[in-house]
Amino acid sequence: MKIPQLTKKPETKSCHNVNWVDNYSWIHQKDILEVLKDSKKLNPEVRKYLEEENKFTDHHMMGTKKVQSDLFKEIKGRIKLDDESLAYKDHSYEYWTKTTVEGNYSIKLRKKIGSQNVEEIWNGDKEKEKIKTEYFGVGDLEVSFNDKFLGYSLDLKGSEYYTIYIREISSNNLVTEKIEDTTGGITFSLDDKYIFYSKLDKNHRPRKIFRHKIGDKVKNDLLIFEEKSEAFTVGISLSSDEKYFFINSSDHNTSEQYYFHVNETTPKPKLIIKREKGIIYSVNSWNKNFYNHTNKDAEDFKIDVCNDLENQNWETYIPAKNEVLVGGLTFLNNWIIRSEISNALGKIFVKNINNNVEKELKFTDEEVIDPGLSLKQRDRNTDEIHISYSSPKTQTRVYDYNLETGEKKLVKEQIIPSGHSPDDYIVERLECESHDGRKVPMTITRHKKTKIDGSANLLLYGYGSYGNSISPGFSSTRISLINRDIIWVTAHIRGGMERGMKWWKEGKLLNKKNTFEDYIAVAKFLIGKKYTSKKKIIGMGGSAGGLLMGAVVNKEPNLFLGIIMAVPFVDSLTTNLDHSLPLTIGEFDEFGNAKKNKKHFDYIFSYAPYNNIKKMDYPHILITTSLSDNRVLFDEPAKFTAKLRDYKTDNNLLLLKTEMNAGHGGKSGRDGAIEEIAFDYAFALKVTNKL
Repeated sequence: MKIPQLTKKPETKSCHNVNWVDNYSWIHQKDILEVLKDSKKLNPEVRKYLEEENKFTDHHMMGTKKVQSDLFKEIKGRIKLDDESLAYKDHSYEYWTKTTVEGNYSIKLRKKIGSQNVEEIWNGDKEKEKIKTEYFGVGDLEVSFNDKFLGYSLDLKGSEYYTIYIREISSNNLVTEKIEDTTGGITFSLDDKYIFYSKLDKNHRPRKIFRHKIGDKVKNDLLIFEEKSEAFTVGISLSSDEKYFFINSSDHNTSEQYYFHVNETTPKPKLIIKREKGIIYSVNSWNKNFYNHTNKDAEDFKIDVCNDLENQNWETYIPAKNEVLVGGLTFLNNWIIRSEISNALGKIFVKNINNNVEKELKFTDEEVIDPGLSLKQRDRNTDEIHISYSSPKTQTRVYDYNLETGEKKLVKEQIIPSGHSPDDYIVERLECESHDGRKVPMTITRHKKTKIDGSANLLLYGYGSYGNSISPGFSSTRISLINRDIIWVTAHIRGGMERGMKWWKEGKLLNKKNTFEDYIAVAKFLIGKKYTSKKKIIGMGGSAGGLLMGAVVNKEPNLFLGIIMAVPFVDSLTTNLDHSLPLTIGEFDEFGNAKKNKKHFDYIFSYAPYNNIKKMDYPHILITTSLSDNRVLFDEPAKFTAKLRDYKTDNNLLLLKTEMNAGHGGKSGRDGAIEEIAFDYAFALKVTNKL
C-alpha cells in the first residue's frame, strides 16, 4: 500500500537569531480551538491526510484483527461487568454506583438510610442514547446537599468544553439553563440555591469563578473571582468542616488561595497567603483550625497549623522530611489521617487526636503496593474508614477498618471473572544509577515462568513530568502481555515526585534531559541484568510520556524494538512558542519560556522530538492521537509522523492512528477504552512476533 505523504509547504521560522525550516507547520490552523469544538472546520487537505494514515495503519494492522479480538475478550473477561461500588452514607441517603454487562457507563443509585427502596438517579448509557452522540464524556456528577438536585456536566466532542446541567431528581426535569464552556466541575452551595463553577476563556483556560442561582438566567451569574495572570487557572472547593469555600489559583509550580464563609450572601473571597514563585500551598479547615500543606521552607512539603486566617501564626504540625513527599490530611472527629510517598512507595499514617499518637497502617506483607483510604460516611464522628491496597500482581482489596480497635474486615475484592492467581507473578523493586549517579527506582512485573536470560521482550513504561508519580497498583490489562512472556517495567524517572519535590525539580526546565537519561539508564540496566536484550524493548508513554518516547528514540533508537506513543507531546518547541494554546503559558515553570529566554529556547530545541529527528534507522513506531484533543493538538503527532517518514532509513513500521471522535483520554466508554488498549497491545505482539 502506498505510504501517505503530507504536502510540504516550507516555512522558515526564527527565534533568538536561530532559523529553521518547518515543512509541515501549515497544518496548524489559527482557529484550532474552534476545530476542537467542531471538526467540520478542519482543513480538508489535513483531514484527507489523517484518513489516509488511518487506512495505512488499518492495512498494516489487518493481520492483528484476531489478536485484537482475543485481547479485547481477555481484557473484558477480567472485568466484573455487573459490579457495584461500596455505598457512601450521606446525610439522608446512601449513594453508590453500578455497572452492567451491557452498558459502557456507570449508573448512580441511592436509597434512604434505613430503607430498601433503591432509586436510579443517573444512567450514563440512557443519557448517551438520548443525546445520540458518538463521544460521551462525563465530567462531574454531584448531588445537592438537600438531595433534591443532580448536577452533571458533559463533553460531547472530547475537547473538554463541558456543559453543566442541573436536574430535579424527583421529576427528572432540568431546573435551570445549561451552562456552556466550563471545566465541568460543579460545587453546590450548602443551601442548594446556587452552584459555583469555573468558566473557560477563549484560550480554554479557566480563570473565572461564577455563582449561578438555580432557576435563573446564566447571563445573571455573579462573577466572584477572576485570575488576572494567563498562566494561572482556578478551581473552587468546600472545606472539610463545610464552613468555608476555598478558591485555588495555580500554575504547576506556584499557588495562591482565597476563602469565603459558606453563609456569605455576596461572596467576597479573601486572600490567605500572597503567591510566591515556586511556593505551592493548600489550606483546609477543621475543628477551628486551619491546616496548610506547603513546600514553603520545606522542599518535600510539610503541614502547618494556625487557628486564625485574619491574624496568621503558623506552627509546624507535620515537619518536612528529605526526599519523602508529605501528603495532605483527612479528618475525622478523633483522627487525622495522612499519606507519604518515598522511593516510589506510598504509606498511610493515622494520628489519634486524643493522645497524639501516630502509627503507620499496615495492609499486607507485600512490599510493593499502592495503598488507599476513603471515608464511609459524611458524618465524621466515626472510627471506621475504608482502607484498600493493590499491587502489580494482586487485585484491589478493600477493608472496613476500625481505627480504634485496629480490626479490619474484607468487604470488597476486585473480582477477575476469567481467573487470576497472584502467585503466578513476580514483582521486584530495583534501582539503577543514572548518568549522574542518582538512583532510579523501577517496578518489574513478570510471569514466574519468564526466563531471565535476555530472551524475553520487555515493555518499559515511563512518564516523568509535572510531578506526577506513577504508583505500583494492579492493572488487569497488563496481564495480557505478561502472560505472553513480555515483562512489564515501570521506570520511576525524574520529573515525577516518587522521591519528593527534588525528584521533580531534577526533571524539569533546564534539567529536563535527566528524565530521558533516567529512562535510558533503566533500559540499559535491564539489558545488563538479562531481563531483556537490545532491540527487544517496547517503549511506551503517553502525552508528556510521549515527549519522553520521542526524545529517547531520537537519542538511542538501537535500544528499542518498538515504541508506542499515545497523544504524544512531540512538537514541544512549536507549542512552547505559541502562547495562545491552552496549556503553554501555565507550563513555563515546567518546560521553560523559549520565546523570552534564549537558554530555554536552546535547551528545548536540543531535545524537542520533532526538531531532532535524524537520518538513521528507527524502531517500529505506533503513534495514536485524537482530533479533539486540546492538551496535545493532533497536529503534533501528525507533523512528527510526516517528518519521520522523510528521515528514517529503515523499513520498520511507522503507523499513525487518529481517533476522529475523541479527546486526550481517547475514546469514551468502557468498550472504547478496551479497544484502544487491545490495539496498542496487538502492535506490541506484532513487532515481537507473538501473534
